[in-house]
Amino acid sequence: MSEHPKKLRVAIVGLGFVGLTLGVAMARRGIQVVGLERRPDVAELISKGKPHFSEVGLAEALEHAVRNGLLSASTSIADLPPCDYYILTVGTPLHPQTHLPRLDMIEAASREVAEHMGEGASVILRSTVQIGTTRSIVKPILDASGKAYDLAMCPERTLEGDALRELFDLPQIIGGIDDVSADRAASLFSRLTHTLVRVADLETAEMMKLVDNTFRDVHFAFSNEIARACDAIGINANDVIKFGKLGYTRTNLAKPGLVGGPCLGKDPHILMSSLQNYGVSLDITTASRLVNERQPFETVETMLAILNGRELTGPYKVAVAGMAFKGVPETDDLRGSMALKVLEALAATGKMEEIRIFDPVISVDELKKLPQKARAFAAFSDALQGAHLTIICNNHKFFAKVRADEYFAKLDPNGIVYDYWNNLEHESPENLQGRYFTVGNASLKRAV
Repeated sequence: MSEHPKKLRVAIVGLGFVGLTLGVAMARRGIQVVGLERRPDVAELISKGKPHFSEVGLAEALEHAVRNGLLSASTSIADLPPCDYYILTVGTPLHPQTHLPRLDMIEAASREVAEHMGEGASVILRSTVQIGTTRSIVKPILDASGKAYDLAMCPERTLEGDALRELFDLPQIIGGIDDVSADRAASLFSRLTHTLVRVADLETAEMMKLVDNTFRDVHFAFSNEIARACDAIGINANDVIKFGKLGYTRTNLAKPGLVGGPCLGKDPHILMSSLQNYGVSLDITTASRLVNERQPFETVETMLAILNGRELTGPYKVAVAGMAFKGVPETDDLRGSMALKVLEALAATGKMEEIRIFDPVISVDELKKLPQKARAFAAFSDALQGAHLTIICNNHKFFAKVRADEYFAKLDPNGIVYDYWNNLEHESPENLQGRYFTVGNASLKRAV
């Protein structure tokens, strides 16, 4: 197939966060991108040049790509023209009971590509998968077509909120089933970035993606472990972490806080499941997930104990703010958000009169779609009014701009703020009046 720049055509199967940002980045390099997206409403939005999620710079870049005929979307692969490259970016969510990754979408996408592709097409898997999936799942499906093809694994590693920049700046990992396959994948991704990392095989590329996110999960879990210890002793974990690494470069501990999202809450489980058939247990990875997953339930118990110490026994009015899984860079992504687990933990106590929710990025209409029983607010000040407890779940810059006295003026006279991300660390302790608590600084010794 011709790979002349004017004729190069790439099909992207799955236009979620990974697929759409990649498609737009390629279109900006003059590549003809056609996308397959099964959700009709999403495909229609994209065809109009409108993204279905919030991402810095995406709306303008997508509108330009669609207007100039460089990107289109369809709900049927039969409607797509023949392509030089097929990139699979479909999701691999976990089964909620087993924490094993689903493979049905990978299998379905592979079958569609196998049927549609012409002789000599290059197929690239970009989804996060168990180690061995490209070789043991995708390859046999493509083989059954009887067509010649090339196969590579080039994992996605972009940061939500900074994806379009990172797609040009980050090194792209290239793992091919053979040298020719790796060469063709490298030829494509060299149009995005000047830095390519060629690795030995498919499995190395798959492992690298899992290791990236598992490392961060372990790193954050240790911070949360230290926060638990400091709460038990009655000292401030934020002081321990911040001042302990000041001028001491051998320690670079992160702040404690909620750890979730579509990657950090999922990829460690995929890594662990990848090793099951090898008889290997990843003890540190397992322990880190345990620490991070139980944190919402442990901390809600602490919050209620503090309220009891202030002679507030419930039922409680609670405002939960920062529903997206992170605040910096900002996103409207609720996938894997630990704020949802905080809602679950609150409801499980049976002591809630009303749970209110707010997010500075996510619209009220979207918040109303959440399965949890909560009342969505468009204005943060309204959500705070008369609350016994306000919980800040992410680090969006909005929350640091609200002064402590503004929080306390709205709350019940004995109400408190529990902040998972220490957004008000810039304020003096006197301004916090013993009513502001953070992870690692919520000892009952300090609560009254």
